[in-house]
Amino acid sequence: MIDDTTTISYIFPFPPPPTISPPQNPPPLSLSLSLSLSVQMEVSSWEESVTASINTIYLLFSAYLVFVMQLGFAMLCAGSVRAKNAMNIMLTNVVDAVVGSISYYLFGFAFAFGEGSNSNPFIGTSFFALFSIPNDTYDYSFFLYQWAFAIAVAGITSGSIAERTQFTAYLIFSFFLTGFVYPIVAHWVWSSSGWLSASSSALLFGSGAIDFAGSGVVHLVGGIAGLWGSLIEGPRVGRFDAFGRPVQMRGHNATLVVLGTFLLWFGWFGFNPGSFDKILVAYPNTTDQGNWTGVGRTAVTTTLAGSTAGIITLFGRRLLIGHWDALDVCNGVLGGFVAITSGCSVVEPWAAIVCGFFAAWVLIGLNILALKLKFDDPLEATQLHGGCGAWGLIFTGLFAKEEFVIQAYNSGESGVERPYGVLMGGGWGLLGAQVVEVLVIAAWVSLTMGPLFYALHKLRVLRISIDEEVAGLDISSHGGYAYARQEENQPRFYADYVRIQSDQS
Repeated sequence: MIDDTTTISYIFPFPPPPTISPPQNPPPLSLSLSLSLSVQMEVSSWEESVTASINTIYLLFSAYLVFVMQLGFAMLCAGSVRAKNAMNIMLTNVVDAVVGSISYYLFGFAFAFGEGSNSNPFIGTSFFALFSIPNDTYDYSFFLYQWAFAIAVAGITSGSIAERTQFTAYLIFSFFLTGFVYPIVAHWVWSSSGWLSASSSALLFGSGAIDFAGSGVVHLVGGIAGLWGSLIEGPRVGRFDAFGRPVQMRGHNATLVVLGTFLLWFGWFGFNPGSFDKILVAYPNTTDQGNWTGVGRTAVTTTLAGSTAGIITLFGRRLLIGHWDALDVCNGVLGGFVAITSGCSVVEPWAAIVCGFFAAWVLIGLNILALKLKFDDPLEATQLHGGCGAWGLIFTGLFAKEEFVIQAYNSGESGVERPYGVLMGGGWGLLGAQVVEVLVIAAWVSLTMGPLFYALHKLRVLRISIDEEVAGLDISSHGGYAYARQEENQPRFYADYVRIQSDQS
């Protein structure tokens, strides 16, 4: 049997370290203190570097998740339109990303987050083309995360005007929306100097508007822009018959719709929890809570709201139309996500279920109203993003919990008091700020995007001709169909379409 000494000697066959006796002439006290402070500073610097690195990795990963939502939008849109327009709608999703990248780099980020000596509550005035980035406040990872949000707005609007819009119009409105209209709203709500911001030094109604991940800033902006585009263009050919009754124009591929919905669900875990920006922020007076706690809770509330809205939409539409509709359920799930995006970080999980329940009925009700008003939105983007986005802002004013508000906006600082949800006993300040946000976003987007769409309409660069719409945008504008097999009585290639048009003229 081998004793402990033998075992240790075998594993560590090195001689013991020499005994170091104290020096006969110790260094002066000032030198010892200097060395001690130097070591402490190095340790502190190392800890700060590790913290900053982890926070950057978290934000970048969240940005990648949000960017995946572009693929989700593309699949959802492609499946929701008719096959003859599939290539067109996929191309517009690509255009939203590439055009939005340039406009947000040149102007958008500066208008949204530009601060400095000339900062003001309405618009940013610095950081154009990322000049002076990175700095003490923002770095490249923050820009990338915000860019992913910006290009999502244009994707929402593209869905509202699908199947009947000239490609040139997409280029123009996408550049304007991501480079100017959306960034101004982002500055109001998310910049520390914005007049609606919950992080401002001068809080509106003592509260500021809580729009944590963008029910208003992203979704309501995109929904209102889509509303004006669709209104000015008018409904698709054949959408309503001679008596004004709606004619169903179902999307051609339910598989793509479901795939797009799950990709969007996956990306929403970067959209909502990622909006904390930093994950390694410990809350004071606790040993086990920090932003990581809020991140987990936000992911849970997001899931519960979307799931509740989906199940309510499933049964609600079953009662209305008599069968189970997968496409309606997918839109219901997304409506729940849109609604919870505002208050995802400041409400209890049970409140998220309430949010999703009412979001489903908002969506169902607005869809019924849209048909009565002969409003045609192929993706239901106006109803889904606009209606559920507005409900999400109001919901936050009703159910926000004070403890969570302080965690999200004051890093859990002790002794801080803030207005919170009316139904939670927090007074009317927060709800007032939420209502103001809904109204000013609707007004701002209407005053900017409405005239733009009207000008494009007057210049005849907004809507395609009736012949092109009937033939389909794929063949009339993009050289051929997205799928190899098409109806035999339809032209297969762009040259065939041009020849038929020439024969008719």
